[in-house]
Amino acid sequence: MKTDSRRSGQTMVEYIIIVVVIAVAALAVFGIFGDTIKEKASGATSSLTTTEKAGEAQKAADSSSIDKLRNLKSDGSGSDSSSN
Repeated sequence: MKTDSRRSGQTMVEYIIIVVVIAVAALAVFGIFGDTIKEKASGATSSLTTTEKAGEAQKAADSSSIDKLRNLKSDGSGSDSSSN
């Protein structure tokens, strides 16, 4: 009986490790391709919106994620220069 509960616990730990590895891999992929995904989504959005909104979407896509992170305020809101 104790052997079965140990195996069940071991199996659960193995599944948790697999889920963590997959989550870390997904975060790495999104980190690497984040700007590319943002550009593609911006292109699709700009083709579906009016020209006024398309310009705003393209402007937002032109700035990289790293630049946005550098310009964050301590409370997590955007910088003054990007909110103008």
